Amino acid sequence: MLIVFLKAMIVYIVMLFVIRVMGKRQIGEMQPFEFVITLLIAEVAAIPLNDPYIPLHFGLIPMLVLVVVHVVMSVLARHSLVWRHILSGKSVIAVDKGTINYANLKKMNMNISDLIEAIRCEAQPDFLKIEYAIFETNGQICIIEKASDPTQVSPALLPLTIITDGKWDQKEATNVGVTMPQIQKLLFKHGIRKISDVALLDIRQDGNAYVCTKSNVSFSAKISVVHQW
Repeated sequence: MLIVFLKAMIVYIVMLFVIRVMGKRQIGEMQPFEFVITLLIAEVAAIPLNDPYIPLHFGLIPMLVLVVVHVVMSVLARHSLVWRHILSGKSVIAVDKGTINYANLKKMNMNISDLIEAIRCEAQPDFLKIEYAIFETNGQICIIEKASDPTQVSPALLPLTIITDGKWDQKEATNVGVTMPQIQKLLFKHGIRKISDVALLDIRQDGNAYVCTKSNVSFSAKISVVHQW
């Protein structure tokens, strides 16, 4: 009995350490690769607890290996857009300018009832009030409502992210209609020498851009956009 108690305490301490290393996220906020690793860690942690004759290291070593895998995957996702898309996928627009994008629902293996249920859970059951509904990579849905004032001519705006963690997203830049030299010129005017110094840069349909650097400096600026989305 004492051996079982000691095993449980050691596994608990190691699990607590593992969860702290993985970051402060709830289950519903995890990316797919994080969720898979969490399930595996829970499974291997139970191995030495189920049988007092199984050595403790049969559970601890796999747990530590999975933590290393998680850290490596997180670093890859932070430094490479390609790896980020492979590991986590991309956000998908389910409602685009008030219209349901049925093709995107099929890509996510969802039906209209799933979409209605997800939107209702966000306390917005009326499609007439929704401009955009976006499923994020962690499965949560983000809803952008239409302008509450019907006389207001400006539409709801959907920011597209051009730079994330210092990485340039050429696909989104093409969607917006901006070029790297154009953005570099904007950054240079605000004293930013390199794109790698930018934590986040997104642009809206009206040309308003939000920029936040890795040194915790943020500002907004106007830029000419070619396309509308």
